[in-house]
Formats: sequence, C-alpha cells, structure tokens
Amino acid sequence: MADLTRLRTLALLGPAGSGKTTLAESLLLAAGAIPQAGSIEKGTTVSDFDPIEKRMQHSLASSLLHFEHAGLRVHLIDTPGAPDFSGHALPALEAVETAIVVIDAQRGIELMAQRAMDTAAERLRDRVIVINKIDAPGIDLPGLLEQIRETFGRECLPLNLPKAGGVQDCFFASSGASDFGSVADAHRALVEQVVEVDPEFVERYLNEGDVPASELHVPLEQALREGHLVPVLFTAAKSGVGVPELLACIEKLLPNPLEANPPVFQRSEGEDSVPVDVSIDPEAHVLAHVFAQRSDPFLGKLGFVRVHQGTLRRNMQLYVGHARKPVRVAHLFALQGKTQVPIEEAVPGEICVVAKLDELHLDAVLHDAAEDAHLHLAPLKLPEPVHGLAIAPTRHGDEQRLWDVLHRLVEEDPCLKLEQSAQTGQTLVYGLGDLHLRVLIERLREAYKFEVQTEPPRIAYRETISATAEGHHRHKKQTGGAGQFGEVFLRIEPLPRGAGLQFVDAVKGGVIPGSLIPAVEKGVHEACAHGVIAGYPLVDIKVTVYDGKYHSVDSKEVAFVSAARKAVQAAVREAKPVILEPIVQVEVLAPEAHVGDVSGDLASHRGQVTGTRAALPGQLRIQGLAPLAELASFQTRLNALTSGQASYTLSLSHYEPVPPNLQAQLVAGFTRQEEE
Repeated sequence: MADLTRLRTLALLGPAGSGKTTLAESLLLAAGAIPQAGSIEKGTTVSDFDPIEKRMQHSLASSLLHFEHAGLRVHLIDTPGAPDFSGHALPALEAVETAIVVIDAQRGIELMAQRAMDTAAERLRDRVIVINKIDAPGIDLPGLLEQIRETFGRECLPLNLPKAGGVQDCFFASSGASDFGSVADAHRALVEQVVEVDPEFVERYLNEGDVPASELHVPLEQALREGHLVPVLFTAAKSGVGVPELLACIEKLLPNPLEANPPVFQRSEGEDSVPVDVSIDPEAHVLAHVFAQRSDPFLGKLGFVRVHQGTLRRNMQLYVGHARKPVRVAHLFALQGKTQVPIEEAVPGEICVVAKLDELHLDAVLHDAAEDAHLHLAPLKLPEPVHGLAIAPTRHGDEQRLWDVLHRLVEEDPCLKLEQSAQTGQTLVYGLGDLHLRVLIERLREAYKFEVQTEPPRIAYRETISATAEGHHRHKKQTGGAGQFGEVFLRIEPLPRGAGLQFVDAVKGGVIPGSLIPAVEKGVHEACAHGVIAGYPLVDIKVTVYDGKYHSVDSKEVAFVSAARKAVQAAVREAKPVILEPIVQVEVLAPEAHVGDVSGDLASHRGQVTGTRAALPGQLRIQGLAPLAELASFQTRLNALTSGQASYTLSLSHYEPVPPNLQAQLVAGFTRQEEE
C-alpha cells in the first residue's frame, strides 16, 4: 500500500515578477531533480516552456513539476502571477494541500498576493508566505513583515529570519543570531501560537516554559489547517538563499494528504446539494478532479488531475462527470514542465495528467462508480471577464473554424467567455484584461496559424429592471396547413445584484400544458440572453409565468417560445429598465510626486480613490473604483501623467446603473442598428 505520509502537494502563487518560477527552479536544483537551474531571461526554465512565455518572460499557464527529497515525493504547481491569468492560477488550489504565496521583498504586497491568500483561506488550504529577493538593495524587511501581519493577520509569524547571507531557523531553534528581530522572541511566538489549539499543550507550556518543537507536529498541523498559523519564510531564490530551509519546512512541517483539510465535495446542485465525505484511501473507489486543461497537438486534450480517493490506474474504465458511458484511461503520465513521464497509477494526493480523452472538461470529476455521477467540488469563485473584443477572421469563410478554435481555447481558461452578438452577429471574446486578450490573439496566430482582425474593446454592459411589471403576448400564425398558437401572461420583478435569472412556473389549471412549460422557459431565457433595450444580457430578474392559453391542435413549442420571448420584452419596457456597467477595482503603482495627478484623473473619469499605501521607496499604491468604460485609454493617460513610471491592475468589483445620458446613447445606438 502506498505511503501517503510521504506525499506533499504545493502551489506557488503570487504576483508576476515575485520569483515563483525561479524559486521552483531552485527547489528542483536543491532536490537534485535538475543538474542546473534554468534562467527566465534565457528561456531555459522547466516550467516556462511555451514560446510566448519565453518571449514575454512571464508564466501564462500553470505548470506541473515534481521532485524527490528525503524520501518524499513532492508535487509542485508553478502558477502565473498576472491578474489576467487568475483562471489558470487559482484553480491550482483545488489540487494541493498547501498554498505557498510568494511576495517580492522590493514590491511588497500586491493584488495577486491578496487574491491568493483570500482564495486559499476560502478553500481551507494551508498557507505559507515566502518573502523572496531578500538580497535586493534598499528593502525594509521588518516593515514588510509588519505590513504582512497587518494585512493578513497576526497569525503570520516568521519561521526563520534573515542572517548574514542566509536564514536562521526560529521554530526548532530557540536562540541564535539574525539581521533583525530576536530569534528567541520569534520562537516563543511560534510555540505559543501552536500550543493554543490544544489545551494539554497549553498547560504543559505554562508549567514548563517551553515545549520542544519536535513534539509539536500534531498541534502544528491543526494550527495550519485552521489558519491559526501562517508561517513566513525568507528566500533569495536566484542565489539559493533560504531554499534548503524551505525544503526542510516542506519535509518536516507541511501536511501530507492525510493531515490537510479534506476536499469539499458535494452531491447534486443548488439547494439540493449535500456535502460528501471523501476517504483518503487508495483502496476505495476512484474520485479525481480535473482542475486544469490544455490542448496538445499530438496528445489532444490533456486533463490535469488531482486524485482524491482510490487509485487511478492506466487502462482503467472511468466515468467523466455525468456521462453514462465509461471511457478508458489509456494515457496516464506525470509532467515535468513539458516532459511527459509515463506512470502506471496515481494514489490519493498525487497529481497526474490524462490524455486523449475528448470527454474531459474543466472541473469534471472522474469516478468509477455510477452512483458518483452527481459529485462535484464546491464552486471556486473566480474573477468575471469584463474586457471584450470583437474578433473576425481575415479570410472570408473561416468564421466557423475561428469559432471552433476559440471554443477550444476558452475551454482551457475559465476566465475567458465566448459569445455571438445578437445585435451585430460578431464573435465576441471576454477576458480579464488587455494582456489576457492579447495573449489569446497571439496563441491563435502562433499555435493555430490563424490570422484575425479585432475591433476595439466592448464593455460587458448588462440590462436589468427597477420595477415590477406584467407582460402578455399571443403568438398566432396560420400558414395554410397546421397553425401556430401560444399565449403567455407573465410578471417580472427585480432581484438583488448578482442574483441572475429566476424562472417560476405558477400556471394553474392546465391553461399551459406542463409539456410546453420548457418552451416558455426557453423563450424567457432567449429574451434575457439577447437583451431588450440595448442588446445586452438581462440579469437579476424574476420571471413568473402565471397564465396563458393553448390550442389542442395548433399549439407547438415554437409558438410558446416566441410568445414568452415577446411577453418578456413587453414587460421589460414597462419595468423601468436600466443598463448596468461594470465597476472595477483599480490599483495603481505610481511615484509619490504624481499621486495627486493620478487621483485627479480617476475623479475626472467618474472614479474615486478609496485608499493609498506604501509600496516601493518613493512609490505609492493608489486603490480606487472606476467604471470600466472610462479606463479604455487609462495606460496612455498614466504614461502622460507620470512619464511612463506608473502601472495598474484591474479586477471586477460590482455592477451599477450607468448615468442617464450614457443609457440614452446605448439605447439609441441599439435602435439604429435594429432599424438597419
């Protein structure tokens, strides 16, 4: 039987440029998995193997790595750090026990560090913070450590401290020298934090004054599971400083699959969902989760899989999600960057890759028992794509092929969205930002040899209502043969932001047969998808169908689809419709001298500053809220205001109504296009 106590799974998360890939290289080197560390500048790292990654010198997708150390098998996921690629980074948390959040000692806490820490806490992952680049000039490590504790909680405690070109352990050692702070005080704080979770250890500590760290493994694991302790370690990955100590931490302190919080599996959906206990047992029936997906020109669809229960074996018959027919897992391997390492099996806690299965899709659960068809992990909260581009092939007639290729790329990234504009017939792709969409276009050109033309970003506006109203439509058509008849009465009501669309069947007395209610619902969904006043999706409404009429001969599904669609349209026009626009959180890194200019620019574009905090010496992080529509040329404006010294990141905050003048413009534009 496999020894699960010898397994460790880790994800490296944090902002771009913090040194995650370099740290991964240093870990592989220190463990003897590679003969020498690769270089990002030279494009020789194990994890950044994609040509676009090499050119941009940034990770754009998660990479799987593994190594052996001190009898352990360690699975490591190197994730991208740009906020635009959150859809690749955050799902890695579904596959690991521990999130290692890397923070650049020079740049301090950035958006992706905050996002990674929050998501890891929500998913009940153990968290470790690594402060990297401690050998950089002009850094304030004591100040950064305090900032980390203020931001993420007082439970963030240093496991080691910098010491004259190296690091000094503070957990197993109770004394020693360090560049700042007291090792004895750090040791005491760690021990006190750990023993707090166990009354017996508290009593022993109070009586004896200390408890040897070697005896604290069980309460330590509990403290990590409960988020009662978040260890902080120091490294300089490029030179290898602190890397052996990080390896020792992985070996001695971080959890194996049996010690971490179990995955949160659920059976069924919505209100009917119930939690399901998972057994971390190699002999149980198989439960494995597809947390990432990639296309390979030779192997087709690749599913990155974390095994949670049972043993996944090559040539095994497995069901994919709700599928009723099992498929054979003919290709099973581990990945070391792009290198495929064939394996025969994977036990709970291991990460592997399944290839050449068209049935695979993101978030699917692989299982070998038909009764597990409706099992799934609790949904992961990801940023919503709000940056849009209209994309068209340069060669006429390639529209379908373009749609197929885009669909394949969107399947790999949960933060990309593809739709066909009902208003213009254009193919629209939505992503998390300009970089996100730019990389998509480059992939089309380089991987698929597909030349496209694009139009300016389209804002993901939404429509909703602000009042209750009723709608009615009778669809009647006589064409010489059998006619079409359907009549629908419905009521619409506004719902809170983010509630989506609710459909309620309140028909009594069989005035609309039960067999035709799905057609009514389809018509409602069609109306909402295409919008009413400006061609944008209609959200946050409740539609109640309460009456209607049918004809025993002429009533058909198509008639009720049409009647419901037009009844919704009629009701919306009477329900004080409003257009919603995306409001984004803006974080600008700018020189202190230009903070007033940047704040003024945001204010003049319907934005507001919500706070500032120190970043690099001489620079501040400005946080604010602004309509996405006002930020189309924001980088250009920043360059002009700061002589090119400022940068920014965006993430969706919420939706709110547009000003009346803008709504009038959007409605008028839609009317003109309809008339055309």
